[in-house]
Amino acid sequence: MPNFLFLLHETPADSMAINAAELGEIIAAHQAWAERLGAAGQLVGGEKLTDDGGRHLRRQGGQVLVSDGPYAEAHDVIGGFYIVQAPDLAAAEALAADCPHQHGRQWIEIRTIDALG
Repeated sequence: MPNFLFLLHETPADSMAINAAELGEIIAAHQAWAERLGAAGQLVGGEKLTDDGGRHLRRQGGQVLVSDGPYAEAHDVIGGFYIVQAPDLAAAEALAADCPHQHGRQWIEIRTIDALG
């Protein structure tokens, strides 16, 4: 069965406006969703990413240039990911449609993982 990567996109300014109670509700919703997929054998893994934006590496002129990732002013960042198993893309889309990440300006990008070898 193929694996699919759910990239959880969010707008940093929106995330900064969430209070502690709302954050707790969001975390609980994600945990419940992940537990349900895990119990069905569909969840391979997933993590929340730190809010620091990471580091970007690019090769230019034979050298690797390193810069900070997007800042809070960025329009869109990846806040986390899930890897799920589904029989096909339509089934993966159905799983993503039920994911609690989709509210406000948040959205999910689905990518099929190309199994090497």
